[in-house]
Amino acid sequence: MIRVLIVDDEPPARRKVRRFLQQDPEIGEIHDAGSGEEAVAAMQSLAPDLIFLDVQMPGIDGFTALAAIPEPRPFHVIFLTAHPGYALQAFEAEALDYLLKPVSPDRFERALERAKEQLALRRNTPAEPRRPLKRILVVKSGREIFLPVEKLDWAAADRNYVTLYAGPETYTIRGTLDSLATQLDPDQFVRINRSELVNLDRVREMQPWFHGERRIILKDGRELTWTRRFRP
Repeated sequence: MIRVLIVDDEPPARRKVRRFLQQDPEIGEIHDAGSGEEAVAAMQSLAPDLIFLDVQMPGIDGFTALAAIPEPRPFHVIFLTAHPGYALQAFEAEALDYLLKPVSPDRFERALERAKEQLALRRNTPAEPRRPLKRILVVKSGREIFLPVEKLDWAAADRNYVTLYAGPETYTIRGTLDSLATQLDPDQFVRINRSELVNLDRVREMQPWFHGERRIILKDGRELTWTRRFRP
């Protein structure tokens, strides 16, 4: 289990990070520090594995607090701040990531996954590969049902929601396309542009399109665009 320390002088910011962390089963103890002074004491006494560290705080700032711990430090650091101007200094401090507030759940999840990979390497324990999702919980006519992923034809992002297309049925789930894509089998489901992913078994053919793009024709006649950025 991963022991985490959240350092931020704003209680709402600490609570938001805690809510994100509590959704991950690999997270164990979560501790808070509301100042740089508290952070230094917590780093020394709690032996955290991972620290989410704010930059600007009254008194001792995040960089000064981090410098109080001699290298090599026994933890990884992710800076989480509303100030973009400290990114270079953060990476000079060998931070794993630099998240700008307000951070989205998907961006937070990617940073956390990277941290878990690095912690696994540090512990000489291979990170367990995530098993592809086999079914998706959806709501139909007021009832919750499990949609097998092999029935999914394609999916489209709609801000904080994703619309799933499965034959004649459509479902809307809360979340992001990024998050869904990371849970599906990458050999079966491919992101074709910023807002859509497709089940390759549903592709009838591809046609050359403008600017190196491809027009995808699904077996039901639906036409989608595979952009150059996502083709590799």
